[in-house]
Amino acid sequence: MKEKAKVDEEKEDPKGVPEFWLTVFKNVDLLSDIVQEHDEPILKQLQDIKVKFFDPGQPKSFSLEFNFKPNEFFTNTLLTKTYTMRSEPDENDPFDGPEIMGCTGCTIDWMKGKNITLQTIKMKQRHKGRGTVRTVTKTVLDDSFFNFFNPPDVPESGDMDEDTEAILAADFEVGQLICEHIVPRAVLYFTGEAIEDDDDDYDEEGEEADDEEGEEEENDPDYDLKKDANPPAECKQQ
Repeated sequence: MKEKAKVDEEKEDPKGVPEFWLTVFKNVDLLSDIVQEHDEPILKQLQDIKVKFFDPGQPKSFSLEFNFKPNEFFTNTLLTKTYTMRSEPDENDPFDGPEIMGCTGCTIDWMKGKNITLQTIKMKQRHKGRGTVRTVTKTVLDDSFFNFFNPPDVPESGDMDEDTEAILAADFEVGQLICEHIVPRAVLYFTGEAIEDDDDDYDEEGEEADDEEGEEEENDPDYDLKKDANPPAECKQQ
């Protein structure tokens, strides 16, 4: 009984379960796709994620707060991501729901040599005149979950190139997923129950849709059961 009580207590407090949030991320396809192997040692230090909604009267927005243990990668113990949403109805589509208009990340104070969002590559350059070759180093952006905290800026005009639009669309999807599904049902995503529930809902919707299609066909006065059950003779011949 004591062991069971201990397990139940840990489930209620995600901070007490080792690698709780890393396991949650790896159980969700959308998040596991952006978590890289070099992200995992850091995400093991993630203690909690909280959603903070802004006060009434302010633009409809929310912040995601990621609380970390002191670690060897960065000095921050709190990383934040804030989303600003359009709360007024769209004149062109008044029935459309709230829409994320922009997001702001935070600065990660990386320890020296620990910034996993950057990688140093070596390139060979040939001198046009002399033909000599030299090796130069260049720092480029590397794939990492922690790029989530450094989203591209949204121009005030709203005009963006296709690449920026794609990055922001993916970013918004992740932000909404964490806010609306992951945080409220974190324990169920940790155990995998939430994923099973999602699959069950999908199957039920599919079966219901099939049933509705069958009913529509049966109620259709032009639908001839005998004709459907007995296709023309030439269709039977091979």
